[in-house]
Amino acid sequence: MSNENYINSKTPPPREDRFIVTNAFGGSCTELQNCASKGCINGNQRSFSQTSGCQFTLSLAILNTLRNAVIIMHAPVGCGSCITANAGMSKSFKQLRDPNAKSTVWLNTNLNEADVIGGGIEKLREAVLYAESEFRPDAIIVANACVPALIGDDIDGLLQQLRPQLSSKLLAIHCEGFKTRIMATAYDAVYHGILRNLVRDQQEPLEEKIYENDIEKLKEKYRISRTVNVLNVSSMSRADELELQRLLNALGLTVRFLPCYAEPDTFKYVTDASLNISICATHDDYFSKHLEILYGIPFVLKTIPIGRRNTAVWIRDIAAYFGLEEEAEKLIEKESRELDEALEPYRKTLKGKKAYLAGGEIRILSTAELLFDLGMEVVGMKGFHYDEFANPLIDVLPNKEKTIFNAATGQPFELANILEKDKPDIIVGHVGGNSMVAKQGFPVFPLFGPVYNYLGYSGAFEIARRINRIFKNTMFNKNISENLKLPYRKEWYEKDPFYYIKTEEDQKREDEEKELADANKHS
Repeated sequence: MSNENYINSKTPPPREDRFIVTNAFGGSCTELQNCASKGCINGNQRSFSQTSGCQFTLSLAILNTLRNAVIIMHAPVGCGSCITANAGMSKSFKQLRDPNAKSTVWLNTNLNEADVIGGGIEKLREAVLYAESEFRPDAIIVANACVPALIGDDIDGLLQQLRPQLSSKLLAIHCEGFKTRIMATAYDAVYHGILRNLVRDQQEPLEEKIYENDIEKLKEKYRISRTVNVLNVSSMSRADELELQRLLNALGLTVRFLPCYAEPDTFKYVTDASLNISICATHDDYFSKHLEILYGIPFVLKTIPIGRRNTAVWIRDIAAYFGLEEEAEKLIEKESRELDEALEPYRKTLKGKKAYLAGGEIRILSTAELLFDLGMEVVGMKGFHYDEFANPLIDVLPNKEKTIFNAATGQPFELANILEKDKPDIIVGHVGGNSMVAKQGFPVFPLFGPVYNYLGYSGAFEIARRINRIFKNTMFNKNISENLKLPYRKEWYEKDPFYYIKTEEDQKREDEEKELADANKHS
């Protein structure tokens, strides 16, 4: 990301405008990096596409976790219907942080055909006023879907008009799905709304103090100098947070987790920290960079602490900022030694097993390093997209010139083809796609789960233990595959899995051929 400040814009730019990025690629990791370095992958498309991702629903994945907030989906009722699947689960996870936390409260303005013609702003006004009077939340968050963006509803103007009348903080999150092919733009949309409405100016005092002596000022300055913001993700578990907190506490640091499961008022204190620490660069780059531009707070944004190597890199980056390199090495040596002893029996049973990974690019690449550490073989990967943040993790992969990377959001037909050819022993995949993979008869292991521990040293042990348990009996998925039919014909499995991906050069050539044919037709 450049040093450009987008905070005064109503919406953040799509990822395509900020990065060399694609979600349509098939080839080796080396080929991917070479194509990206030449800037020739942004225009890649598919001539056939089967499902994709939407930044509206991905934005809700973060927004639903916020405590003491009401979410208003300004959309037709179908948009965001997936929220019903995680409402109860979200309540449980909120209560791990606050026993008195309530479930997600959400409303939908239920836009219809008449609203497309006449506008839906009055429905939104009614919904905001109802949310304030009925629930008295700390924040009311309006998530803007495709329809109101297309018809031109002035959401920001309405919220500006209502602010003096309401006690709740009002946020507009512009996350219309049609505006980007890269659904990770959703993270930027959410952080953009938080930065504009919840993060206080550093010069603004939190509370008026009648008297404050020099000792109190020094204590406060020292506290801030040892406080870090760890930018969590909605797919993390509370056990993950406690593991990372344990490691950072061992370095003498105080940890504040956000944005997920935080209260709106928590963001007032974001600037009272000396360092912002990312869990996932794809998730956090927009927020981290803007906090540095606006408030001068540096950040760590390199890897996700999954597996021994990436956890060590993560700890060293943080320790270097505080001058705690010696303490960090002692911590890493101790934790690594204990982990080695714990993993030894699992390495014996997992050695040589073939795995395929599918999910977010940062998570699958870091998990690949862990699987290599366990003696397993990674035969390929499918990432939702590719951008520059993947490069440091690709650089350290063994056999990257042979390891195939498929950049694809959705597109289960490509994955089915790849797996039929590679025949891995296990799929480590995003929970949303594991059901289709299971139907092919492959054992599956979820890439993340908000009830399990994946991060840090204890997470590495848990992953090894659970994968080992799966291999003890893989008959369940085999039985499924023998009793149902998949939707793809035999002929598809005989084709190249990336048959339908068109490069920018392919598209230009087709356009030129079409123009020539049209010219000849009319001559």
